[in-house]
Amino acid sequence: MNHLGNNIRHLRKQKGFTQAALADKLSVNRSLIGAYEEGRTEPRIATLQLLCHIFKVPLGDLIEKPLDKNYQGNYAAGALRVLPVPVDDQGDELITLIPQKAAAGYTKGYADSEYIEQLKTANLPFPELQQSGSMRIFQIEGDSMLPVQPGAYVIGEFVEDWRHLKSNQCYILLTLNDGIVYKRVENRLNEENQFVLKSDNSEYKPYTLPPEEILEVWQAKGVLSFEIPDQDSLQELHNQRLWQMMDEMKAEIKRLAAKMEKTT
Repeated sequence: MNHLGNNIRHLRKQKGFTQAALADKLSVNRSLIGAYEEGRTEPRIATLQLLCHIFKVPLGDLIEKPLDKNYQGNYAAGALRVLPVPVDDQGDELITLIPQKAAAGYTKGYADSEYIEQLKTANLPFPELQQSGSMRIFQIEGDSMLPVQPGAYVIGEFVEDWRHLKSNQCYILLTLNDGIVYKRVENRLNEENQFVLKSDNSEYKPYTLPPEEILEVWQAKGVLSFEIPDQDSLQELHNQRLWQMMDEMKAEIKRLAAKMEKTT
């Protein structure tokens, strides 16, 4: 039995949201919330995923279980992954390209198969990419991950469950509020149960991100860039690396000094 409409109404009221407030979070018209709750129409898969993130319930429970009947959920961030993948005439997966100009649309349509099919695709016959999982190519902006240049294309492999991310590796994260970001995950989760994201450019400070704000994760497998750095740019990058090393050494010295004070 489909309990979706009643569950949306129950969870919305439980969170203290008006229909207008929930519509704003989902980027839909307020009238659609009423239609969802009354069973006159059903949300698209991308909207369902957002509902699961907002209400912290698995997709199957949201649709099939009466959540107003002493519900005991088991929602794990990263466990819910719905990935539409385009294929060629032979049934082989194609690599979808998300340029900078498509980044805003991808944030809303990432789980919509019709939207994904409209995006351009590529075939990369590199041996390093063979035998890999589903992949997409994201064009990044900004200089927070230098020496990866602004406008470069990062090839990402889909991470189905991000509870097992590798510390200090680079990932592309599709986030609820910040869109597409390319960062290094310094630690899996900190004491506040949040991810710590770090830029390779030392001018940018690390920051935290709660798991419920993450919609997709892609592990960086390679970079394509069409901008060749000149000699001055290379020297600047070298200097930045030196300053970063010095900052890390200072932090380590402070940590060791504090540790010695505790033992004396």
